[in-house]
Amino acid sequence: MYIRVTVCIRAQGTRGSRNLLCGAAPQRALCLTAAGTVVDGKLEGRKRGESTGVRKRGVDGRVRSFEEIPHTGRNGWVNLVKFFREDRFRHLHKHMERTFNALGPIYREHVGTQSSVNIMLPSDIGELFRAEGLHPRRMTLQPWATHREIRQHSKGVFLKNGEEWRADRLLLNKEVMMTSAVKCFLPLLDEVARDFCRMLRVRVDREGRGEERKRSLTLDPSPDLFRFALEASCHVIYGERIGLFSSSPSMESQKFIWAVEEMLATTPPLLYLPPRLLLRVRAPLWTKHASAWDHIFSHGEDPEGVPATVILQGPVHRADGRRAVPLQFALFELGRNPEVQEMVRQQVRASWAQAGGDPQKALQGAPLLKGTVKEILRLYPVGTTVQRYPIKDIVLQNYHIPAGTMVQACLYPLGRSAEVFEDPLRFHPGRWGTSKEEGQRGEGTGFRSLAFGFGARQCVGRRIAENEMQLLLMHILLSFHLSVSSSEDIKTTCTLILQPETPPRITFSKL
Repeated sequence: MYIRVTVCIRAQGTRGSRNLLCGAAPQRALCLTAAGTVVDGKLEGRKRGESTGVRKRGVDGRVRSFEEIPHTGRNGWVNLVKFFREDRFRHLHKHMERTFNALGPIYREHVGTQSSVNIMLPSDIGELFRAEGLHPRRMTLQPWATHREIRQHSKGVFLKNGEEWRADRLLLNKEVMMTSAVKCFLPLLDEVARDFCRMLRVRVDREGRGEERKRSLTLDPSPDLFRFALEASCHVIYGERIGLFSSSPSMESQKFIWAVEEMLATTPPLLYLPPRLLLRVRAPLWTKHASAWDHIFSHGEDPEGVPATVILQGPVHRADGRRAVPLQFALFELGRNPEVQEMVRQQVRASWAQAGGDPQKALQGAPLLKGTVKEILRLYPVGTTVQRYPIKDIVLQNYHIPAGTMVQACLYPLGRSAEVFEDPLRFHPGRWGTSKEEGQRGEGTGFRSLAFGFGARQCVGRRIAENEMQLLLMHILLSFHLSVSSSEDIKTTCTLILQPETPPRITFSKL
């Protein structure tokens, strides 16, 4: 078992911006104690609720050195072999949670070509973001950047840095982040959400069971949710519909979806390997990744195809998975928590009746709907980390962090920490109300909801995503009662995004 040797005391007007948009088995590890002694043992977690604690200054009152930060092994290539052998890439979120439980609220990790300091407490995350500077940097997805360089594609704002990034980002903020922009694209998202529910009602009537007015249908909604996210994104960016809600979507659309899934699945291991070396030796992993991207980009050159150069290079380049997957989790949690579902539905009904068909007013009058989305992203963060490179030296957990070090805020352990949230495994949308007593712990309430990042480099598609998910949930709750056959927790896996190992089946019953 792990032994301590020394006691330690994260529309309208958009067409002109198109070019900006385009562009788990027990594990063994090396652990460094606060005194700098390396021991080899299993990463055994603390009991739930046991504090990871905040590290205090040593007896001499000094700030501890970077080298003294607990770590999972100094040799990055040995660690990489362990990741492949123990399938840690698919369960990276669980690996992080176990490691925090074993080593405390901060640790270093070196895997392949990547080194990082990982943190999980809001106070440390706040300190990190205060040192991000005028041009915040996050980890470059090098496989994506390399593919674009080789194929001579534009990198887009997502992969840019420095002044080039800032100039594009300031322009895009006006197009998709400002309140005036939200008013322009909200009706477009509402149109797609209504059409989705109309399609679902037709399917329930045709394939469901029971009396005509109370028919129900059990299905895996994930393929349809993916099409919804893609259709909504295209409608906002292009102002056009691409017809993914037809009874028989085209084979080209399906191939596009498969290519996106392949691209996401092959990205994580490539982050820790030199892409150009893999290209030179024609490694199968790189070949699969590059082929997936080639297929995605080929649609962008086809005027009748899916506009992939917009959707997959810019702020909505990961929109399909980043919106579709949280919606899967949301339908599941609402289905297995009928009391919460009914409470949200009643608020939505009242707000919808008062709004007179205005989607913006309807959302403003249903804060539990926004709380539902935030709660889902707390329990099931689509991205597992938010990264920054501080522009100055900082101190985290009394350890010195040099400027330029990649520091990762780990969202899955953060969202499920009993030190940060009261009853953290409970699905409780009301905890995001104005009262701090509604399920949050610790000093202040900031830096607890980071699914879209933070500050100047937060997800530029945030407003689209938030409203898109809320609108679809609103129309579903107005039309259907949701239920699930099993209330057991969903097993999750990590590709580039966190998703269910097996998509949950949801029963939609007409109201």
